[in-house]
This record gives sequence, C-alpha cells and structure tokens, in this order.
Amino acid sequence: MTAPPVDAAPLPLAGAAARAVGDSVALRIAAARLEALGCAVSRVEGPLPPQAPAGWIGLVAVPGEWGPGGNGSGAAPGADGSGGGGTRVLPVPVGCAIGWSGPVAAPLAGERDVQAACGLAHLHGRARGAARFLGVDYASVCAGVLAAQAVAACALALARGGPALSASVSAAQAALLAAGPYVAAATAPGREAAAGASVPGRAGAAPGAGAPVTGEADPRRSAPGPGTGSSALDAGGAGAGGGRGAVVPGTVPPFRSADGARFEIETLDAEVWLRFWTDLGAAPAAIAAGWPPFQRRFATAVCPLPPELPAAIAAVDLARVRLAARDAGMSLALVRAVREAEEPDPASEWRLRARDAAGTPAAPLAALGPDAAAPLAGLRVVEATNRVQGPLAGLLLAMLGAEVVRIEPPGGDPMRGVAPMAGDSSARFLALNRGKGAVETDLKSAAGRRAARDLAATADVLLYNWPPGRAEGFGLGPDDLAGPAPGLVHVHADGWGGRAPEPGALATDYLVQAHGGVADLLAGPGREPAPSLLTLTDVLGGILAAEGAVAALLLRARTGAGVRARTALSDAARLLRRAGRGTAAEEGERSAPVPGERSAPVPGRRSGTGPGQRDGAVPQRWDRTRTGPRGGTAPGERGGLVAVEHDGAASRTGGVTAPLESGGPAPGGRSGPVPVEDLAAMAAAPAFAAAFDTVGGASCVRAPWSFAPAADAPSAGTGPRDGAARRGAPVRNEPAPGGTSGAHDGAGGGTSGRTTGPDIPHAAPSTSPDGAVAAHTPAENR
Repeated sequence: MTAPPVDAAPLPLAGAAARAVGDSVALRIAAARLEALGCAVSRVEGPLPPQAPAGWIGLVAVPGEWGPGGNGSGAAPGADGSGGGGTRVLPVPVGCAIGWSGPVAAPLAGERDVQAACGLAHLHGRARGAARFLGVDYASVCAGVLAAQAVAACALALARGGPALSASVSAAQAALLAAGPYVAAATAPGREAAAGASVPGRAGAAPGAGAPVTGEADPRRSAPGPGTGSSALDAGGAGAGGGRGAVVPGTVPPFRSADGARFEIETLDAEVWLRFWTDLGAAPAAIAAGWPPFQRRFATAVCPLPPELPAAIAAVDLARVRLAARDAGMSLALVRAVREAEEPDPASEWRLRARDAAGTPAAPLAALGPDAAAPLAGLRVVEATNRVQGPLAGLLLAMLGAEVVRIEPPGGDPMRGVAPMAGDSSARFLALNRGKGAVETDLKSAAGRRAARDLAATADVLLYNWPPGRAEGFGLGPDDLAGPAPGLVHVHADGWGGRAPEPGALATDYLVQAHGGVADLLAGPGREPAPSLLTLTDVLGGILAAEGAVAALLLRARTGAGVRARTALSDAARLLRRAGRGTAAEEGERSAPVPGERSAPVPGRRSGTGPGQRDGAVPQRWDRTRTGPRGGTAPGERGGLVAVEHDGAASRTGGVTAPLESGGPAPGGRSGPVPVEDLAAMAAAPAFAAAFDTVGGASCVRAPWSFAPAADAPSAGTGPRDGAARRGAPVRNEPAPGGTSGAHDGAGGGTSGRTTGPDIPHAAPSTSPDGAVAAHTPAENR
C-alpha cells in the first residue's frame, strides 16, 4: 500500500483512544490537541491524583501495529485514516499528569499563583513599572500544549517499539519556560559588566550610520545611539538587583494616530527606523535615542521611547502614517479586537501533508530500546532557526531526547556574543540553544548549500523558521530532499499562518499580538488593549512548532513517508483566542492608574469569551456544569485563586527577600504569593532549586516534563488507580552528543566541523506520592 498523496492530511492518532480526568484549562487544551491528532478523548469522572491537581490525560488504545516489537516502518492508514493493523488496548495507559507547582516547592493552586510566583506578572508589568497579571491563562494554555505533546511523544515511543512511558508537566514549568531567557540574563555572571558598558560595537553608531540589526542587540551590527545612556536593562533586563527591572521613564507602544487608530510598528533595520521617523518630522536626537530600547525590547520587556516619537505620530492621521511606513519599509499592524481577529481554522492544526511513498522508499524510524526514558532518543533534528520561536522548538525536541544540530553562518550565530555573557556564550543564547551541536556553513555559497543538504539528509527532522520560499531557494525544500531523504520531516516555524496585516509585514511577536487579538485579551477592565512586551506568541509558537514536529513524526511512523508541517506565531494567537479571557487578571485587580496609560473605558469591550469562541477549546460533549471557575481551579475557590497559607517566615537568599512570601494580600486583595520582583532571587530561592540548572553560571530552566515507566499511571477504567498517579524515580534526558557523527564528515567547502553546547539539562523532577519534590543536583558547567 502507498501513503496518501502530498495534499492529504491523515490523522496521526486516528484509531487511538484517550481518557481524561479533570476540567482545568490545561486539561481541556490537551484534550483538544489530542483530538486534533485524531484521537478519541473521553472524560472519566473520579478524584484527581495528588500529583495531578490540574488533571490527567492518557492513551488507553493505540493502532495495532504500535507497541513493543514495532519499528515505525509505517503501516499505511486505511481509507478512513485509521491504522491498517486495527486497535490495540494498552495494558497500562500512557499519559501525562498536569500540576500547578511541579518541581517548584510551593503550594501554587491556580493560574494567578503561577503568574505571581514564576515571574510572568513581573515581566508583563515591567514596562509599566509594576506587576500586572496577564488577561489570559497563559501558563495553563502552554501547559496544556506541553501535556498533549508529552502524550504524543509517548505514542511515538510505542510506534518505535519502545516502552510505555508516563509524563508529568505543570503550569509552573510552562511559566518558567516563558521566563527562561529573562532569568538566564538576570543570573548571568556577565550581567554587571553588561550593565556598565554599551553593547559591543562601533561606539556611538546610530540609525543611519550602521547596517541593519536584528530584533535583539547584535554586537556586530549596532550600538546605542546618542542620548540613550547605558543602563542595566542592556543586560537582558537584569536591572538593578539582578533582575528587578527599574521603572523607566518614557512612552511605551502601541502608538495612537490623530484619528484614534492604535497600532504597533516593527523593523529590524536601523535605516528603516531612521527613514520612517524622519518622514514624520521627528527630531534626529529622539530618533537616535529611541532605536536602542526599541530593538532591545524583545530581550528586556521594556521599551521607553522618547515622548517626541509618539507625539510625531499623534500629530497625523493613520493614512499619513501608513504612507510613511510604506515608503520606509516599516511594518504596521492595527491593534484588533478578538472578534476582528477571527479567521478560519486550518484543515490541520499543524498543516500536516504526507508525501506519496510511491517513489524512493524511506527507511523506518530508528527503533527505541526497551529501557529508553526519552521518547525521541535516537532521532536527529537539523535546525536552522534564530530568535526565540525556532530555537525554543529545537530545545524542546532536544529535551525529549533528540540530537539537535544547528546550521549557523560562518563565525557562528551572532547572538552567541550578545551580553550578558555566561562563560563564552550569551546567557540568552544558552537559554534557548544549550545542548545542541552546531555546524557552520555559508548558505550563500553553492558549497555551503551542498553541505547543508548533506547534513539535512542525515536527519529525521529539518526545522527552520526562514520566510516562506527561503528553504526552496537554498535547495532544502521538501521536493529538493525527497530523493536523498524520502522520509524526512520538514517543520516550518512560520510567522503568519493566515492573513498578514499588510503584504510583506514582518511576523514578529508584538505585531502578531496586535493583529491576532491577543492585545485585546490581555487588557484589564477600563484599559486599552496593548501587546505584552513579554514574548507570548514567540514562546507559545515555539511550543507549537515542537508539537508539530512530534505530530509529523507520528504521521511519518504511520505512513512510512516524509511529512511536512507548518506552524506559525499566528497559531499561538489563535489558540489564546480559543482559550478566551483568563482568571488571573480580574476586575478590581488594581485601582491605581498606570503612569502614561489611558484608563478610559474602551467602546465595544467585552468580558468573558466572545460569541463564536470555543471556550478553552473544550470538547463540546464534556459536561461543564461542575462548580468552580473556568480557570480550572477546584470547586469552592473564589476568583480562580485558592488562599495559600504560609508559615509567615519568608525564606531569604543572600540577603534578598525570596519570592513566595505571603506578606499580606496580593494585588486585588486576595491571598497568594506576592508577585516576584527579582528574577535572580527567584532562581536562587530554595523553592526553585529543582527547576533550574546552572550553565556557564546562568540559571537555565530544566525540561518542562519528566518521563518514567507507565506502570503506575492512573487506571483508565474508573479514574486514578488507588487515588494517585504514582511515579517512578526522576529521569534525566540524555545530553545531545558532543559531536555530530556523520553529519558533516567529508562535507566540502563552506562548512566548519565545530560543534558546541553543554549538556541538555535534566528533565524536571517528578513528585513522590506524598507530594514531596525530588531534587536534582544542577548540571555540571562546561
């Protein structure tokens, strides 16, 4: 039998069945993701395991050809998309327990607690000078996708003949994943040096005097312009006190034109910045002073612009701004309401397309040994990405056990040298790329492209975030590699999955938040919509790209043919719209206005989920009459937050008050953890010891999952077995190999054989049946 043609989209888990216990946002998201894979999900009533207070979900039946003795060679799906080998009921379910705290030794009881304790409220509010809770259940949504990804990875392990595994994940681990690059920068040994000096480069280089720059400071391309001054925020937002982030005067985007339109702008090129503002009549000093904070906002979560810049926009109407943007090459996106941002869903969440297997047969996926603890062990990923979305996707695949090899330009990725430094590498770069190998090749040369093709042909997955068409231009598209690598999985981590705001508009985090309705969801009562400077869609987009890779590998195991997948930052916005408004940021949270922010009611604003939105993407057949708020907290909790009792004694580290103090009511008058104000103190606090590894002196977040044999997973028949999802001993993922054996041997011209990267951090520790945290020793610095 042959696989479906290239434009077909069979479902990777068609014929599989899963059961779910619980009703949290994370659990609902996980169930919806598995259903999108073709799995039938049913809800089981019963008590939640102590280790899974936010729910448990797992497979109870899989395609008949999967399991011990399988080899992932691909039994072609039947006409209905189901497996050709029937269905096999698993003797023990393989699934994922979802918690709130995970390895964080603190009694977190809901989304609001997690946002406060794990730095999200701090980072979201940093640009405004005070902690602010996100208007979406962001940690829960991310945890739900991670849970579905863990279940899919466990299914892939079975498809490769491996053992039955169980996993655990938590909302706290998902939140720390989002805060990870900021925490690494705040804890880097080089943060003090970065705070006291300008970014390396040609001193005084201002827009008009240098080459284009990336959205994060590039030491080879830019330096602060005149009038900016150098601040501790250059150190990736470290700020005074190792991560507090000082209140910075200035005006924060988005912008407002004379006719009331609100919008975000974006460019990665200093010359475009100069042309745009010059056309609008801004003073040269203000233009130069505004560029450094604007281009660094991805790393700092602040953007204090000189007031002259928004004043220049406020003096003209939107049509005039659009004209200036078009002439200069500036991207612009209006801040849209949720209803305005709705678009048709793609046919497949990951736009999966399986190739026709009638040509060159593909070798089966490497078999997984019976003692394997990492579901992607033995698979290779070649990654050609930059910024946040793509590198995070590659990191997650490495944390699942894959060997990941990066393609970098000659001299290495420029981001390796961006302050603050942790050893000989940028702390932010380590946060997203540690444990990966690297091969330098010049894709502008024929020899370099040939070497990249040879490397990609050795891989199971090719992951890239180039603009559409760039892979084909390099000779690395699906058709280009169909001959030498017929079973290769292509994963494109794209920007705009649907309609872009304008032709050619850059798909960066803040434009996607504005155009995709996320800014509208984030706004509290009486506040105007504005994107968060925390990179929300970049992080969730990276999680979705990694999920797409696992989904495509499942389909590859099912069909025996190559598969292509495409996810986008706009998919992250779409998923957040589905989840709707969250439970952390509630009415009356703060009564005091934020300096520089309008507080007037916005016409047409709504509360709750808008018409037509799928509330949390919950399967419609599920019973929603249970008591308790929509955020997934337990019955009887008020406002999505359980009052957390503390012993009244704040733990202290190095003389700095550590996070998780009670100290009276949190903002809004409710009990719970006081929002973190210092990321470095958070990472050093004993409660977070099991959540971080030390790499080059910086604190890097461990894998969001732990995996263990599935022998004691909750029973699929009547709910949790013996009332608990008992877990085995904590398992660490194996590090990626130090070399790339066979990846570039004999590769000619334009390729360096250098490989880099310390070990992949341990998998997150599991909890014992009594709820205690099993701590790990931080990984050795290398």
